[in-house]
Amino acid sequence: MIQQGILAIHLQVIGGLLIALSLLHIVFPKYFNWKDELAGLSLINKQIMMIHTLFIAIAVLLIGVLCLHSPEELITTDLGRTISFGLGLFWLVRLLVQFFGYSSKLWKGKSFETAVHLVFSAFWSYLTIIFFTVSLLT
Repeated sequence: MIQQGILAIHLQVIGGLLIALSLLHIVFPKYFNWKDELAGLSLINKQIMMIHTLFIAIAVLLIGVLCLHSPEELITTDLGRTISFGLGLFWLVRLLVQFFGYSSKLWKGKSFETAVHLVFSAFWSYLTIIFFTVSLLT
């Protein structure tokens, strides 16, 4: 069985990566050209897109801070393992969305997009495995 100390390190690494991912959301509007791409949307749909992205970034940031700041509590307490189970489910769903929610037309045959798809598929898998492993500790 994986040692608690190793899992704590994994959670801290995850915490740092999730904080970085949350900060990456800052560039989404410019990178994805939302000014032009969203121009045809109604005001409510445009604002939902932008506000939901903001709240996803905040949620990912807070999960990262939790992992970075409190890995031992996630590992050693019933509440922590319950939270870890919920996070495992969350990232499992995100992994499934990577394959069944996004069209492969977005990345197939495109070097950079394929690399991004593979990196994030591996990342969502890593998060899922670590959080479920933590949740199964007794």
